[in-house]
Amino acid sequence: MEEILFDEILCEIFTRLPSSSSSSSISSSLPSFESVPLVSKRWLRLYRASKTSMSLKLSPHDTSVITHLPSVLNNHPSLSSLSISRGFTINTKIITTPIRSDVESLKAETIFNEELISIISSCCFNLRSLSFLINPVSSSSLVPLSTSLSLTSLSIEVWKPQNSGFTWIALFSSLKELSIHVCSTSSPAFDFYPKSKPNPEVLELGLESISLFGIEPDDNDVTWLWKCCRKVKKLSLRSCGSIGEIEFFGLCLENLEEIELRTCRSIVDVVLLKVSEICESLKSLLIHDGGSKDGLVCFMNNARCYDTLERLDLRLPMDLTDDHLVSLAANFKCLSSISLTSCIFVTGFSLKALALSFSSSLEELSLLSCNAIERERGLLATIGQHLGRLRKLDLARNEWLFDKEVVSMLASCNGLVEVVLRECKHLTGAVLVALNKNCVKLKTLDILSCRLIEPDDVEGFVMKTQCLKKLVVEENQITEAIVKLASSKLIETVVFPSLVW
Repeated sequence: MEEILFDEILCEIFTRLPSSSSSSSISSSLPSFESVPLVSKRWLRLYRASKTSMSLKLSPHDTSVITHLPSVLNNHPSLSSLSISRGFTINTKIITTPIRSDVESLKAETIFNEELISIISSCCFNLRSLSFLINPVSSSSLVPLSTSLSLTSLSIEVWKPQNSGFTWIALFSSLKELSIHVCSTSSPAFDFYPKSKPNPEVLELGLESISLFGIEPDDNDVTWLWKCCRKVKKLSLRSCGSIGEIEFFGLCLENLEEIELRTCRSIVDVVLLKVSEICESLKSLLIHDGGSKDGLVCFMNNARCYDTLERLDLRLPMDLTDDHLVSLAANFKCLSSISLTSCIFVTGFSLKALALSFSSSLEELSLLSCNAIERERGLLATIGQHLGRLRKLDLARNEWLFDKEVVSMLASCNGLVEVVLRECKHLTGAVLVALNKNCVKLKTLDILSCRLIEPDDVEGFVMKTQCLKKLVVEENQITEAIVKLASSKLIETVVFPSLVW
C-alpha cells in the first residue's frame, strides 16, 4: 500500500489527521498526527514537508540552538506559521552560563536574537506568521525579516523605542496583524534605530489587528502608529498607561469592530469616550481589571454602536454596578454574548433586566464568581425563563452554587450545547441527570473540580447522553471503563490531574 501511494496523497492525508490532546492524561481513540513520523523515513520526510505550523520552546542562553535550528527549519519547507518562545533547549545537554553584567547580558541577548532572526529569514521562505517571544529585540535586528519575508502576522517583544518610535513597522508592508510587548531598559548600550530608516510620514498601513502591551505613561511615540492605521478592526491594549495624542488615536477607530482593555485603568476613560464618539460598527468590548465608573456610564448611555454590539466581557470587581447594566439593557439592542466575572456590586435586579432585554438575542452567558447567583435563591431560574435561545452557559468558580439553582435553570434552557461548571464545588450528580433530561443537544461539558460528582454519576451521564462530543473532568471523576464507553460514542475525554483538597 505504501508503494502505490503518491507523495502528494500522503501529504494531503497527514494534513487532515487530527492532533492528540496534550492536556489529556488518558488518550482518546483518535489517531495522533504526531505519531505519523514513527512509521518510516519516507513518512517522516513527507510529514515534515506537509507541516505548515511549528511551535518551539528554546533556552535564551543555549548557543547550541544556533547550530541545530537551521536543520530543523530546513526539514520543514512548507512552514507558514512559526512560534518561538522561552523554554527548553533543542537538545538535552545541560548548559552553564557565567554570570554577566546587565550590559553584557543585553549584548549577548541581542547577538543571539540577531542570529536567530537571520536563520529564520534564510530558512523559512514561505513564512507568513511569526511569534518571536524568546527575548526582547531591538528594531534594527528586525530588518532581515522585513527584507526577506512577506509577513502578514508578527508577535514580538521589543525594547522601549528610543529614537525611531514605532516607525520600524513601516518596513513590514504586508502586515495585517501586529502584537508588540514593549520592554523597558535603562541601558545606553544599543542604537535602537533601524539600519534602513523608514519614512516617518507614512500615512497608510494595512494593519487590521493591533495588540500593545506595556506602553508607559510618558510614551507618545505610539501616536505615529495611530496616524498610519485607518483599517484597524481589532485593538487590544494591556497594561498601557498612554495612548499618545488623543485626536490621532481617534483616527484608527472608524472601522473598529473589537476592542480589549486589560489593566488599563489610567486610560480607560478617554478610550471609552473616543469609542463612544466614533465607533458605529463595534461588535465586541472587553474590559478587565481596571475600569472607570464614569467611563462606563458614558459608554452605556452615549455609544453609537447600540445596534451593532454583540459581545460584552467585563471583569470589574469594584467598578461595575447595577446602574451600568440597567443602562446597557435600556440602550443596546442585540447582545448575543455577555460575560461578567467577579462583579461583586451587581445584584439580581440588573441581571434580570439583562435577561429580559436580550431574551430574543442572547446565546452565550457567563457568570463567573458571581455573588448574586450564589446569594439570591431562585435568581438562575428566573433568568433561565427569559433565555430560551441560550446555547452556551458558563457558571465556573461559583463555589456556593447548589443543585437546585442550576437544575431549575436547565429546565428552561433546553437548547444548550455547551455548559461549564468548573469549580462549582457543591454540585452533585443531580445536575448531570438534569442535563441529560433537559439538554439533549449538549455537545461540551466541563465539570473539572466539581468534587461531589462521582465516577458513577459520570458513567450514568455518558451512557445516556445523545450528542456529547467533549467531556472535561478530573482523574478522580473518571475510570478506564468510562473512557472506553466515551470512546465508543466518539466522545473526547480531557482529563486533568486531581487537585489535593
